[in-house]
Amino acid sequence: MKAILDTRQSAHDPKHFMANGAVSPNPEQPERIAVLKRGAEAAGCSFSAPQDHGRGPIAAIHSPEYLVFLETIHTRWSRIQGGSDEVIPNIHPDRRTASYPRSAAGQAGFHQADTACPIMAKTWEAAYWSAQTAITGADMVAGGERAAYALSRPPGHHAFGDLAGGFCFLNNSAIAAERLRARGLRPAILDVDVHHGNGTQGIFYDRADVLTVSIHADPMRFYPFFWGHAQERGEGAGLGANLNLPLPRGTGDGQYLETLDTAFAHIRAFGADVVVVALGLDAYENDPLKGLAITTPGFARMGAAIAGLGLPTLLVQEGGYLSAELGDNLTSFLSGFKDAT
Repeated sequence: MKAILDTRQSAHDPKHFMANGAVSPNPEQPERIAVLKRGAEAAGCSFSAPQDHGRGPIAAIHSPEYLVFLETIHTRWSRIQGGSDEVIPNIHPDRRTASYPRSAAGQAGFHQADTACPIMAKTWEAAYWSAQTAITGADMVAGGERAAYALSRPPGHHAFGDLAGGFCFLNNSAIAAERLRARGLRPAILDVDVHHGNGTQGIFYDRADVLTVSIHADPMRFYPFFWGHAQERGEGAGLGANLNLPLPRGTGDGQYLETLDTAFAHIRAFGADVVVVALGLDAYENDPLKGLAITTPGFARMGAAIAGLGLPTLLVQEGGYLSAELGDNLTSFLSGFKDAT
């Protein structure tokens, strides 16, 4: 399988992470790239660098206002006397229709949903090349590749059109799906990350031309909390083109694979001719952010099941945090996918 990676993604090296009021080291570390690369190579992947397709494919998903913010905010933030090294919001508007402030602190609150997306000097560069990695993978699949793996980092599925969150800045899977749609294809996004792909859902919620499906730990007591519930089906033209399949905490291989069958039925009914898999590996039973309980062999079964759809597939890396088995889990998934094609 062809794979894509740009080393500039390592430039984003966040230090800050706050959960439940406690500050701890950020788990979305550059080391993930090296671990995932070894895991993909062990499954037979051959890596190449992405092409630079410019901002157009990114701007097809994200607002110009937001892109300007991402590119310039750290420089502006660094002028704040006594400010932190990383851009971290401390105030948020009560609604997205609120006034747009001029101050760096106000704009940080407007464009950053939580404290899990600190912005440092090289965040824009890393996020830009993470997106270009996914775009290049989309073009490979549109050009006839049966499958491709985009090692995109930082991840993307919590990013809305003008809002970062949950370690994510640019929504790589959404950008890739829109790229495929612009190439005349009918994409479905299948998100298997342990967390709901709330940004992806938000981007396409009122659209009927991209199907969004997310299998994740029940958000009633799990991040992102406010999105990802079964009753969220889309709105307007998009009603029925969004499917959430929340699972109880601790769900293991068997029930997860049964749930995949439900997702596949909707993908087939939608008439998708290409699939973008938002490939989070954090559903693993020993992932630091514990939510579900997929085993390493279970990832192989998951990969094989997705390959069984028989559709061109772009695999875009999302979550999966540092543990002894992270690389093995990617090897397992990719090997299961490859063996079933």
